[in-house]
Amino acid sequence: QVQLVESGGGLVQIGGSLKLSCTGSGRSFAGNAMGWFRQALGKEREFVASINANQPGGTTIYSDSVKGRFTISRDTAKNTVYLQMNSLKSEDTAVYFCATRQYIGTSPNEGAYYYWGQGTQVTVSS
Repeated sequence: QVQLVESGGGLVQIGGSLKLSCTGSGRSFAGNAMGWFRQALGKEREFVASINANQPGGTTIYSDSVKGRFTISRDTAKNTVYLQMNSLKSEDTAVYFCATRQYIGTSPNEGAYYYWGQGTQVTVSS
């Protein structure tokens, strides 16, 4: 059974940092691009970051709202993708989901991903 499981969420103060992890099981995702999305209460799910498959170059893309603060990375040997979140703001509060797509290239489009994790809650508070 193919699964993506997120971890690392929690409560953090404004300006703090958190590192989310997403570990895959059931198959390797080394040949697949991965992405992080988030959904705040009462809002639609939105793109956060994406990283391409394990190829030289390590192409990444970010939403404008997190660019310069968040970093996506992956460890192919651990079948895990990470999201390092720094300088957190109250508006970063959301459930964060990881996802994978069938192709090697990045995408900001939710419909381009076909396996999703269950999400992990991140709450940024003063």
